[in-house]
Amino acid sequence: MLLPGRATLVEAAAAIARGDYSSVELTRACLERAARLNGALNCFVRIEDQAALAQAAAADAARAAGRALGPLHGVPVALKDMFHDPARATSFGSRLQRAPLSAAAATVVARLDAAGAVRLGALSMSEFALGPTGHNEFYGPCRNPWNTAYIAAGSSSGAGAATAARIAFAALGSDSGGSIRLPAAVCGVLGLKPTYARVSRAGAMPLSWSADHIGPLARTAADLARLLSVIAGHDPADPSSSHRAVPDYEARLGAGIGGLVVGVPQNFFFSGVDAELQRLIDAALAVLVARGVRLTTVELPEPERLADLCLTLLYSEAAALHGHALRTRGTEYSPQVRARIATGLAIPAAAYLEALLLRAPLLRSFVCAVYSSCDVLVTPTLAQPVPTLAATDVGAGTDMWATIGALVRCTAPFNYLGLPALSLPIGFSANGLPAGLQLVGRPFAEARLLAIAAAYQAETTWHQRAPALD
Repeated sequence: MLLPGRATLVEAAAAIARGDYSSVELTRACLERAARLNGALNCFVRIEDQAALAQAAAADAARAAGRALGPLHGVPVALKDMFHDPARATSFGSRLQRAPLSAAAATVVARLDAAGAVRLGALSMSEFALGPTGHNEFYGPCRNPWNTAYIAAGSSSGAGAATAARIAFAALGSDSGGSIRLPAAVCGVLGLKPTYARVSRAGAMPLSWSADHIGPLARTAADLARLLSVIAGHDPADPSSSHRAVPDYEARLGAGIGGLVVGVPQNFFFSGVDAELQRLIDAALAVLVARGVRLTTVELPEPERLADLCLTLLYSEAAALHGHALRTRGTEYSPQVRARIATGLAIPAAAYLEALLLRAPLLRSFVCAVYSSCDVLVTPTLAQPVPTLAATDVGAGTDMWATIGALVRCTAPFNYLGLPALSLPIGFSANGLPAGLQLVGRPFAEARLLAIAAAYQAETTWHQRAPALD
């Protein structure tokens, strides 16, 4: 049996298309693994056995009838619990409100369905996607599959954990300050935050319309490429989505990386980085150099300010979305989420508008200053060792801001700029927890990031390692 832990998403799709295995067989294997492991990991808030098996049976029937197969035909995946669906209610990680059944599925859900994917259920997330640790006061914390005493990060915590645990072949999450890349890094998988507006957000729970991005988590660059090809592209239901044509990301995976210049920042991102993580990053860069990449140092324009501006947008817009509920039902929010949203109520309108007005000129100046001397930027995804659940269980206490700030300092600047950013697993620290390297490109340079990740994975085996959960 081609168990989830022994195949990638692309391999599973090919096996189903050849008839080596049925979608029902693979889906049942995933569901059995979910039932066995979810008690320890808490990565699902809802496992949808009957619906998933029905989708799998329909996929098998379509293949038997000779109908055209989609690029994800019959492959089990899972989604963060924040996408509207006519057949399923969503919780947004909160007990404050449960979204009613909607008339239409979120665009990314509809595109996954059209590609033939099988959905296993709803994945754990931080309340209203506002939390980088994976804690959730109402549903309990999602736990890291490499060591359940440690965080799975957030807010797409279940997406990182379920993918790493080989329950789902891949997952879909959202990222407003690092919420795809952080779970990917600490769980040892890949996570891609596409360029702002590359993927439609129609039907997805909003947190900050200026910072929200939808993207995939998977175990290989090829898997990410296939998923992005499915979900990317303009959507009339989301007028902000880009009209730019979607390239064939898979076809570009083999593009040579020899001659590319990788920029290593001299300010902010590597300041105070953990020494053990620095050694892993140096080793990863050496692999790329051996493939023909050239390294150069770069000085970044005001990266700390970019992170602050991101949070100004995020908290202001979250407060606008939640203001009425916060005033009328504030006690139903967890203390940390309530405190963070309330921060947005205290941000002057002038500061919010300034952050919006500065975004385009700061993006232009950043691209000009940085990408005139390099093709891709590299930073740590998380500049510290993976922390424990206990150490980050700070609620709304005095350590809240420092804890959150330390986790998102390397990721939030790129939500403000809207640049594509990919977290790539590069090894393990002495305590057995994964580490991630962040690749950041020009707008719409996802294909280049994926090609670099694929070249790195061709030379290493970190992505093939699985947590010892059996």
